[in-house]
Amino acid sequence: MSSTIDAVLTDFATPSAAQAEETPTRRLSSDLLVYALIAALVGGAWLFSRAELFKAGDDIGYWLGVAGGVMLLTLFSYPLRKYVRGMHRLGKVKWWFLLHIVFGIGGPVLILIHSTFRVGSLNAGVALYSMLIVAGSGVIGRFLYMRVNRGLSGEKTSLKQLEVRAGLAQSEARSKLHFAPEVEARLLKFAEDELHAKPGWLTHLRRITVLPLQQRLVYRQCDEALTVPLRAMAKGRGWSRSQYIGRKRVARRFIESYLGSVVRVAQFSAFERMFALWHVAHVPFVYLLLISAIVHVIAVHAY
Repeated sequence: MSSTIDAVLTDFATPSAAQAEETPTRRLSSDLLVYALIAALVGGAWLFSRAELFKAGDDIGYWLGVAGGVMLLTLFSYPLRKYVRGMHRLGKVKWWFLLHIVFGIGGPVLILIHSTFRVGSLNAGVALYSMLIVAGSGVIGRFLYMRVNRGLSGEKTSLKQLEVRAGLAQSEARSKLHFAPEVEARLLKFAEDELHAKPGWLTHLRRITVLPLQQRLVYRQCDEALTVPLRAMAKGRGWSRSQYIGRKRVARRFIESYLGSVVRVAQFSAFERMFALWHVAHVPFVYLLLISAIVHVIAVHAY
């Protein structure tokens, strides 16, 4: 049993393709970083506009508006790159998507500076608020896109790799977690309950809102259940405290990866459905922005 546990912990400590995937915590950190950057840019734009270095109608304000408008217009190149056959060879889609995000943030920021956070006319107000709605919708769209871009097959592959690695797959004769049967049972029950839940809107809503909390609860329960067998092993083999902590950290990392992979697979259909609904709601606002922006430009040059 001693050698088995050592082998298991050593195996878990070796990075695998599944463990190398982005964890929910890392993904959330990435989201928060993007939101903090957007907030900082908007805050900086507001402070810059308060300095009263220009007005919306003078040369500086005018060209800031032009630059922001061109960046927003460039956003249409991303769907064109995806769906127009003649553009399929013009670089990788991920770089176009990155450009879409950068311009989708930079354009509205420049427009906000151009407007000095004031609405001067009805058509300008419609254009400004349409832009803010589209920009806010884009932030929501990015959040959903990052959770469906790998595809269900990719998420299931990662989960399968983790199951095989731990011997939790049905094809395996014996789990490598047999030394901690309570941990094994909790992991398998969590996967069974969530991956075979009855589909529907209530299930989708629960998976998005409640499931992450259930994940943390199961993680804590597994952590507690792991303590007893590891302490017994540490005492029997004369592990130092640092050795015990190191081995438990490795096991915790695997448990977290496995639970996270189950959650991603379970949540995929919910995020996919929400992404489809988001797209339906997002497109009309994009066209409203385009029309209102054209009217605004015509009005500015006509009067």
